Amino acid sequence: MTSGQIALLVLLVVVVVAIGVAVGMVMRRRALQRRFGPEYDRAVETHESRLAADRELINREKQHAQLTLHDLDPAARDRYAHDWREVQAQFVTDPAGAVVAGDELVTRLVADRGYPTEDYDQQLAVLSVEHARPLAHYRDAHEIFLRGQRGEATTEELRQSLVHYRALFADLLDERPSDLTQSETQSETTRR
Repeated sequence: MTSGQIALLVLLVVVVVAIGVAVGMVMRRRALQRRFGPEYDRAVETHESRLAADRELINREKQHAQLTLHDLDPAARDRYAHDWREVQAQFVTDPAGAVVAGDELVTRLVADRGYPTEDYDQQLAVLSVEHARPLAHYRDAHEIFLRGQRGEATTEELRQSLVHYRALFADLLDERPSDLTQSETQSETTRR
């Protein structure tokens, strides 16, 4: 082999490796986009590049993998659904108190499932791995909760906060928000 052929061979190997790396990155990015959905776009917006966002989301997956998550037994699920109905009923007489109770109930559920609750940002990061879709609702609910604590939220905003909390709550219970409403109706029918 001549030196020209060796140089051409080395160049060909470099090009093939570069193409392989690029294809691998594209495939990984698509997998992250599928897994994180709207949370992927949010990560891209908050980081200086897509590569930095990808690294952040991969780090979240690693943190999530270290958790010991728990499924709820049927009795615990029923208790949580019952407690949620009580929070909703409380809203009629005490909207601000209901939002506080809703925040506490969601936090308790998050903890019971095995997610961290000490640091809000860390909690969001690890929740985003399996619960990315309702996470925007959780952020909105928490923001209204904080404004409510300062006395700056209207009754309609407080109501909306409970609607937002319910989205994550239902996802953590593996129910649709409408399932909670159906169980409320069934429960009322049973009481009659």
